[in-house]
Amino acid sequence: MPDTIRAADALARRLYAAGCRTAFGMPGGEVLTLIDALEQAGIRFVLAKHENAAGFMAEGVHHRDGAPAILVGTIGPGALNGVNTVANALQDQVPLIVLSGCMDPDEAQSYTHQVLDQAAVFKPITKAQFTLNAGAAHLIADKAVAIATEGRHGPVHIDVPISVAEAQVPSTAPAPRAPASARAPYGDDLATARDWLAQSARPVMIVGVDVLNQRAEAAVRTFAEQFQVPVISTYKAKGVLPEDHALALGGAGLSPLADRHLLPFVQAADLILCVGYDPIEMRPGWRHAWDPAAQRVIDITAAPNTHYMHQGTLNFVTDCAPTLKALADGVGPRDTWAEGEIYKLKTALAAAFPRDEDWGPAAVIDCCRRVLPPDTIATADSGAHRILLSQMWECPAPRSLLQSSAFCTMGCAVPLAIGAKLASPDRPVVSFSGDAGFLMVAGELATAAELDLAPIFVVFVDAALALIEKKQRERQLRNTGVDFAQHNFAAMGVAFGGVGVTVRHRTALEEALKDALTADRFTVIAAVIDKGAYDGRI
Repeated sequence: MPDTIRAADALARRLYAAGCRTAFGMPGGEVLTLIDALEQAGIRFVLAKHENAAGFMAEGVHHRDGAPAILVGTIGPGALNGVNTVANALQDQVPLIVLSGCMDPDEAQSYTHQVLDQAAVFKPITKAQFTLNAGAAHLIADKAVAIATEGRHGPVHIDVPISVAEAQVPSTAPAPRAPASARAPYGDDLATARDWLAQSARPVMIVGVDVLNQRAEAAVRTFAEQFQVPVISTYKAKGVLPEDHALALGGAGLSPLADRHLLPFVQAADLILCVGYDPIEMRPGWRHAWDPAAQRVIDITAAPNTHYMHQGTLNFVTDCAPTLKALADGVGPRDTWAEGEIYKLKTALAAAFPRDEDWGPAAVIDCCRRVLPPDTIATADSGAHRILLSQMWECPAPRSLLQSSAFCTMGCAVPLAIGAKLASPDRPVVSFSGDAGFLMVAGELATAAELDLAPIFVVFVDAALALIEKKQRERQLRNTGVDFAQHNFAAMGVAFGGVGVTVRHRTALEEALKDALTADRFTVIAAVIDKGAYDGRI
């Protein structure tokens, strides 16, 4: 008789083979076998304080090790607590494996406590949804990994019934499906694209998260340097081209101030190359960033453009690296932007976001960037500070500024930092949160303490939902629902086992950062700024 294992073990072993070494969540009776299987397979289960934060911790690990992220939620409220982070994973293209416990189908017909159709909840916010069964346990596990990590990355949900988790299945798994090979374009459209490149005097490249997921950063840099093409990145793709590079124009997405300079440049281009770019990250001002009837636009993307926010003149649904290589084949390099427009734009962007203010959000960001080492991993919560940070924080490499870019969800920075630090304990990690976003997840400081981690948590303290309050004033609406009390965030850090410091000027912040870099526990730095401090800066 062949050796057997539990169906939960079959699932866990396939995740381990995919490189997964950590899972996050909260246990419940319905997932105990599943958690045991993960641990037996060599995947550490980390107890978070809320499933939504657990999902972002898992994402933080993914950005460091490249393996699929794992979120575990028990039946009912446990699984549904993770809905926000799962929706974020779909829009931000994170390969998140969502494992939830559920009742056996026959028992669910009469036992209704905490029972609901979890598959129906997750169906619209995942790439695929499965209910594990013993006969196909190995197959479902392999399908989940393949679907999550191929094409546009995204979440896959697996409901695991209690009895199925324990069911015995053959220990030997079928060979996993071979991943699809990278694809390059061919034919008349490729010839046309080469002609356009050869004729272009003012090309520009806009790169997005597909480049990261396909590990095509080197191809982007080689192409940009060969043809002297300046590069604009989405916020998620910052660092694909090191941002101190002469051709790097930094990030774009949410800043009207940056758009005043970037959009006219794009509209002056005679060739726009969209490389792994998904406009889901962009603000409404980018809806009509160019005129496809008047400008040549080559779109290289992992999925067809059916959203119609932007349209390309030529569309290649294929992989970035082989496409750029094929496009370059036989085309000679040439000078571009002959009037020095690239340098002028870089100079104008630097002037638009000055670093010399005595105190305020820009001073906090400038001080942190100067004091913290170049290889620091930063995370950013949603809010006014994220817009400013994404324009000012210079990234020397990809995945060095992590954020919720497409879904723009609050409360992500702290858990992203915890996950990143857990996966890269020797790298400095700093998170940037507004005070409201920090309050959403302050309990996860306990997780950082329990894991013996020492990230730095910077909190912008202005006792307001600064971005929403700003919009409220700009629309001449009454101040409603955006202000709250100014709390002692430094004390929260101490209460949860870390260090807490309140700062109100650059010197104090510099000292706090230097101390935090050598501390053996996490540090909360509460940077108190004035209300309205972002006016004119984002």
